Amino acid sequence: MTSQDCDKKLFLLDAYALIFRAYYAFIKNPRINSQGINTSAIFGFTNTLFDLIKKENPSHLAVVFDVGETFRHREYKEYKANRQETPEAIRIAVPYIHQILEALKIPCMSKEGYEADDVIGTLAKKAEREGYTTYMMTSDKDYAQLVSENIFVFKPASRGNDIEIWDIEAVKDKFQVETPSQVIDLLGMMGDNVDNIPGIPGVGEKTAKQFIKEYGSIENLFAHSSELKGKMREKVEANKELGLLSKKLATIETNVPIEFNYESLTVDKPNVDQVIKIFEDLEFRNMIVNFKKTYPNIFESENGPEKDLSNSVSVTGQRSLFDTLDQDIEMKESSNWKTIENTDHLYQLTETPMAVKLLVEKLSKQNIVCFDTETTSTDSMIAELVGISFSYEKAKGYYVPFNTKDKEKTQELIEILRPFFENENIAKVGQNLKYDYKVLRRYQVEVKGILFDTMIAHYLINPDARHNMDILAETELNYKPISIESLIGKKGKNQKLFSSVPLDEQKEYAVEDSDITLQLKNKLDPQLAKDNLKKLFTEIEMPLMKVLVDMEWCGINLDIHALQDMSKELVEDLSRLEKEIYSLAGEVFNINSPKQLGDIIFDKLKLGNKPKKTKTGQYATGEEVLLKLAHTHKIIDLLLEYRQLQKLKSTYVDALPDEVNPITKRVHTTFAQTVAATGRLASNNPNLQNIPIRTPRGQEIRKAFISKDHNHKIISADYSQIELRIIAAMSKDSAMINSFNNGEDFHKATASKVFHIPMDQVTKEQRSHAKTINFGIIYGVSAFGLSEQTGLSRSESKNLIDAYYAAYPELKKYISEQIETARKNGFVETLLGRRRYLPDIHSKNNVVRSHAERNAVNAPIQGTAADVIKIAMIKIHELLHEKNYQTKLLLQVHDELVFDAPDEEIKEVSALIKNTMENSVRMEVPLIVDVGVGTNWLEAH
Repeated sequence: MTSQDCDKKLFLLDAYALIFRAYYAFIKNPRINSQGINTSAIFGFTNTLFDLIKKENPSHLAVVFDVGETFRHREYKEYKANRQETPEAIRIAVPYIHQILEALKIPCMSKEGYEADDVIGTLAKKAEREGYTTYMMTSDKDYAQLVSENIFVFKPASRGNDIEIWDIEAVKDKFQVETPSQVIDLLGMMGDNVDNIPGIPGVGEKTAKQFIKEYGSIENLFAHSSELKGKMREKVEANKELGLLSKKLATIETNVPIEFNYESLTVDKPNVDQVIKIFEDLEFRNMIVNFKKTYPNIFESENGPEKDLSNSVSVTGQRSLFDTLDQDIEMKESSNWKTIENTDHLYQLTETPMAVKLLVEKLSKQNIVCFDTETTSTDSMIAELVGISFSYEKAKGYYVPFNTKDKEKTQELIEILRPFFENENIAKVGQNLKYDYKVLRRYQVEVKGILFDTMIAHYLINPDARHNMDILAETELNYKPISIESLIGKKGKNQKLFSSVPLDEQKEYAVEDSDITLQLKNKLDPQLAKDNLKKLFTEIEMPLMKVLVDMEWCGINLDIHALQDMSKELVEDLSRLEKEIYSLAGEVFNINSPKQLGDIIFDKLKLGNKPKKTKTGQYATGEEVLLKLAHTHKIIDLLLEYRQLQKLKSTYVDALPDEVNPITKRVHTTFAQTVAATGRLASNNPNLQNIPIRTPRGQEIRKAFISKDHNHKIISADYSQIELRIIAAMSKDSAMINSFNNGEDFHKATASKVFHIPMDQVTKEQRSHAKTINFGIIYGVSAFGLSEQTGLSRSESKNLIDAYYAAYPELKKYISEQIETARKNGFVETLLGRRRYLPDIHSKNNVVRSHAERNAVNAPIQGTAADVIKIAMIKIHELLHEKNYQTKLLLQVHDELVFDAPDEEIKEVSALIKNTMENSVRMEVPLIVDVGVGTNWLEAH
């Protein structure tokens, strides 16, 4: 705290600022109890409150809420108009928070017609006159205007940073003002997107700070506007009223008609039974323990209420997402973490060849060892080793550093370590092992033995969460690791800087990683078994990791000259389109300027009814807007084509040549196993799974992906309608199964059933409609959605869906059962046990709940398809090695595999690929694979 501390210390909490902050802290990993209530906001807010009471020991405390519209809404109807509707979870949370505060005997304050900041501002000023030191707890920068010698902004900790306390000097430094009151003028000039305060158009933060420096206030700026030049003078003088209104909206009212009764704001003894009852109802087991730590004097003994109450909570459902955060008691803002500074540990530096030999002897006697590489780059294809850490026992480990300038010495140490890495009897543990595997391969070392990747393990256990090591250490072990920024500064993205860090600091950082990762392995391994995910982990995900290493290492050949020619053609096409667009518009304008384009489309050409506008007041001209106007005027169709070609050129045609590795002369994408919650792989740097295929111009890009040389060909193997075949098998719908088993054209067969006509009378249009609904059913298509896609009326679409379910009744039953399973268990599973948790399945918001219900049906289908192709990849990879084929698996693009094969192997390998893919998983419905061969990817596909 500061020198201003005194006995009379008042904390005023901005309720909604802290509630929203708590909610979004868990947005990717929400806490859901067994009743289906999203308790993230309640949990986070209460922890923040307890943390504050424990650490700051306030003598006086109040939580202030917003209620209804304020005088600002009357002044400016658009005030806060850009805010999205309050999330349902927060609306549910607020009454619970009120109950908790009431039970804790912490006063809640508000005043109709005023915002929380007005009430807090008024109370702070009144308290100051009474000799109190006031801390306004909020993440809202607007409060800076209230700061004085005895009033401070108390910003909660976030993202690993400690709390911030803004005094007068801090405000002056952060906002570049002479006094805190000038923050009001600053906001009046630059506006505030959060509250939709307009400010002066054209004046951003940088310009506003310059104006404050020169003129001191917004009124003085207007008084001296003649000193400004050009367009800035025009904007300032034209928007005087708007600027003054903005200042008024940004000013926190400090004369709210509310009393400051210091006696009512004292921190009192809570109603223990009431608090505990609320926590039990919410299933906040650890919160009861935290409650005792916050109010230690009200509990009689260590073995009293805490022990009994923390074990008294009844959890009737199966494992749900709230279990995964039980250890996150203090959230990410806590100072109660275990760290390297408060945890006993023994980390040793192992520098000399003799020391490394002794280390290898120790490692060779272990069954399980965790290791982690430190490198000069996050790109494993060019990364050089800075060091390797090892740990096989909690709180103990070793660090072997390398001199990046002495390659001979580095290779000497690597050779000493080689027997450990290539020992198949030692299981190796790591976090994101694929990266380390590839780095070591650059030094001709192959990592052998059973592998355990903690990142992949956690992904299977909780696919929607984040899986980086720092997050896992915090949530699973209540441990906060050393940050790389603390070692090499805020600009630590340059990994090369790590090699300049003193060896002792390198050692602490590096060995801590291995130590923590080993502890994570011991925590996650039993959870895999508990959730029946062990087989998926050991037989699919970990073997697949090695397959991906080989694919990424191999890369794919790119015809740069073909792309350069394509780029020239696109330049010509774009130039032609520009001229046509200008001709139709009747003037030359910047096609890429949303404002200028909006003026042309909506003001000049008068297209569309009631066009939408953005927060800045200009017309919305995104792709969605243009698509709705398609075919209403030729200019719209040309604009859509222009954007499509422009994206092709910038995103693929011009960008792909830059992705060619200068050493291998090939493109090496990275496949991520832990991104898509459904189990699908993702491709990055570059993303080769998004290469366009639906348009002729987009397809041309695939032509640039070519075989190794003239003696090789590209083989493409693609599952045919795999998701439809899987849903037929999983639903056990006899009509669907029979259709596939009989080799029928499934879309035509569906059309025959829903339109009640013989198959030989089905028209092309009817087959197209049937195809749309076949794939749409997997994604929960509605009558409205089907109508949008097919052009049929809403009633025709509804009749079509009804006829579809009548034709496939067992499918309809399966869909209902899947939704019910999700409601009961909180998750759904693929055929092989991959889980997808659906915390919103009980939401009272129909839109949110419907989305979860669609995922309940879709996730097992997509996930099973992902599992099927992964198994095929593993088996094909094994067979190619066993039979000593030179064919290489290069890419996986959802349901397709791409290979590079010598001409003499094509016939045999094509048959091997087709047979293996079709028999990777046995189901009641046959899997069919189409195989193509060509000199390039497009030709093969």
